[in-house]
Amino acid sequence: MAISSTPIDPSFASDAEITLWWLGQAGFALRSRDRLLMIDPYLSDVLADKYAGEHFPHRRLHDAPVQPAQVTGLDLVLCTHGHTDHMDLGTLPLLQLASDPLFVVPRAESTRAIGRGVPLARLLGMTAGETFGTGAGISITAVPAAHEERAHDAHGQEVFIGYVIDVDGYRIYHSGDCAPYDGIEEILRELDIDLALLPVNGRDPDRNGNGVPGNFRLDEAVALCRSAGIPRLIVHHWGLFAFNSADPDDLARDLAAVDDIQWTIPRLGEPIEIERMDAEVSA
Repeated sequence: MAISSTPIDPSFASDAEITLWWLGQAGFALRSRDRLLMIDPYLSDVLADKYAGEHFPHRRLHDAPVQPAQVTGLDLVLCTHGHTDHMDLGTLPLLQLASDPLFVVPRAESTRAIGRGVPLARLLGMTAGETFGTGAGISITAVPAAHEERAHDAHGQEVFIGYVIDVDGYRIYHSGDCAPYDGIEEILRELDIDLALLPVNGRDPDRNGNGVPGNFRLDEAVALCRSAGIPRLIVHHWGLFAFNSADPDDLARDLAAVDDIQWTIPRLGEPIEIERMDAEVSA
């Protein structure tokens, strides 16, 4: 399933209240006025070398839609966990060439983040239940994630987390790599989420048994939005690696029957403008 792409404007310019760009896999860029952040950007090809000749070769099916060294004005980079396609040693150092972002990671993975090029002075570790305010109308709340299970370090801190990004009162939930777990609906319902960014590549014993734990299936992602009262869904974590993907045609077919949730199947590198009163269902 090859996906072609055209490199996007490295400034991520937009006059909309909130604009999202899907960067592939679980990666997103988010622009709100003059504030720019990224979540889980995997923009290199380091995993192709690491897993060459293995059961699951990690060969990219599309180029990165932006070169990290060209990104300017980047304020925040959020990494949900330590897997390389979410905390990329081939991307994080290059994001610092034209910007000076703050890197937010699970506190349990702080040492790994430093090893992958994040300066200690620009590192913030978080665990579930904590909130960080930037002072510029954006706050970040960490919530637990289960990839496929919840995991904790020796201090009881979550190894996998998601983030609720509050942009001037509009709340966007990025689950990180996550499958259903007990209590997730209640956590999200209390946080009053407006938009969920959820992975829908699913899971199975073959992948898990070969070191690739999985995520929500599409039906589970839709069910979570319904049970947690989340009115809008953007699906992701497909299209980059052949062994760990979902077919966008299948996603479109199955989502066509969903009329109680606004849903979007993103296109690589294309802007998604989020208007607070936007009631249009996107395909």
